[in-house]
Amino acid sequence: MDYKDLAKKWFNKGNNDLIAGEYILSMPNPPVDIVCFHSQQAAEKYLKGFLTFHGRETPKIHDLEELILMCEEIDSDFAELLDTASELSGYAVEVRYPLEADYNITIEEARQATRDAKKFKELVLNKLKLS
Repeated sequence: MDYKDLAKKWFNKGNNDLIAGEYILSMPNPPVDIVCFHSQQAAEKYLKGFLTFHGRETPKIHDLEELILMCEEIDSDFAELLDTASELSGYAVEVRYPLEADYNITIEEARQATRDAKKFKELVLNKLKLS
């Protein structure tokens, strides 16, 4: 399998995370922590897809800031995602376990997490000239 095909598999997984998050948001009293988790996962997968597309290793990490720094080695425009990444990165692990942190996430924060994940998607796909 070539790098472009593998990158597209990453993007498909990221798309699925966005679809899941948006669907969950449409439910009455949605579990907003799960929406935030899917948003973080989508952003992570778009970054890993970008790295894969360029033949780079994709480390088994969830830290969006670290992944952005790796992407910046290829394209400096990824720096614009750093502020957005700091909030999303916290949703990778902490919201999944009850003792990690005491999150009181609002529905608006969950909606914002979804919008933020879409920024990652947009930047990556625009850079690769994919739609």
